Amino acid sequence: MKCLAGVLALVFAAHAALLPESIGSYQRTAVSQPALPDRPLWDEYGLKEAESAVYESGKKKLTATVYRLQDSTGALGAFEWQRPAQAKVSAVAKLAAETQTGLLVAHGNYVASFDGYKPTAEEVSAVLGGLNNVDTTSLPVLVGYLPVGSLIPNSERYVLGPAALEKFAAAIPASVAAFRFGTEAQLGVFRGPKGETTLAIFNYPTHQIAMERLAEFEKIPGAYARRSGPLVSVVLNSTDPDFAENLLSQIRYQAEVTRDEYVPTKRDNIGHLLSNAFILIGILLSFAVISGLVFGGFQAIRRRLRKGPEPEPMISLHIGRS
Repeated sequence: MKCLAGVLALVFAAHAALLPESIGSYQRTAVSQPALPDRPLWDEYGLKEAESAVYESGKKKLTATVYRLQDSTGALGAFEWQRPAQAKVSAVAKLAAETQTGLLVAHGNYVASFDGYKPTAEEVSAVLGGLNNVDTTSLPVLVGYLPVGSLIPNSERYVLGPAALEKFAAAIPASVAAFRFGTEAQLGVFRGPKGETTLAIFNYPTHQIAMERLAEFEKIPGAYARRSGPLVSVVLNSTDPDFAENLLSQIRYQAEVTRDEYVPTKRDNIGHLLSNAFILIGILLSFAVISGLVFGGFQAIRRRLRKGPEPEPMISLHIGRS
């Protein structure tokens, strides 16, 4: 019976609601599975589960949807893809965009959307705080490499595989991108003097692989490509070579060196340990001496103030041998 109860508990936990019963003054009335067009793309971003719910507050309605992705990188890709073109940056979270009637938030490996009502920062925090198994890994470094000067707002797209590449940059064959190396890419659309153009930055594990891929990118008709470290930048659909070169020149790889080794502290220094031991001994001795002096002084004062015969210093039973 205990095993059966454990199995049932796991089943119920797996199907537990992602969304809370209430958001502010709105009460949940119905829960359903959201429609998922472009399912291959959702799968590529690592979609694990999704839930949609309708909330009501009087005559007002709110539709909330939560997607749980495999990790924070997949959530970033879904967030950039689902973000409306007219959205503006919101201050309710690090990755948040709002429209006049809605809000989209990315939190760890979750993406949450609200339509019909924009929750306050406190209400959003309550919803996100109820999510389980939140991935806290940092976002990919590619996010910060896109130039910002002429970037069209909300045009960024994160690519993890062939499905996203075909949808957002079909001019680049998947065989050229070579996702078998664990390739990731950040795309953006830029507005130049002679029209719009797409810039894609691909990140490869090593400089050597990037050099090999550069030769393949350069074979794409009308493309301009450049390598910087393990990054390969490609400009597509550009009718302005000068603007394309200007974009490519702004992509500079910055190597970050991290050391995953233990850094010794004072506690690892044997000399510091012995020094602390002697200090502790000195403190204890000082405490013992001071306590003895205080106790002795108290007893001396007590004897002077006491009237009558001096009491025996110790109690004796005076039991003789029979």
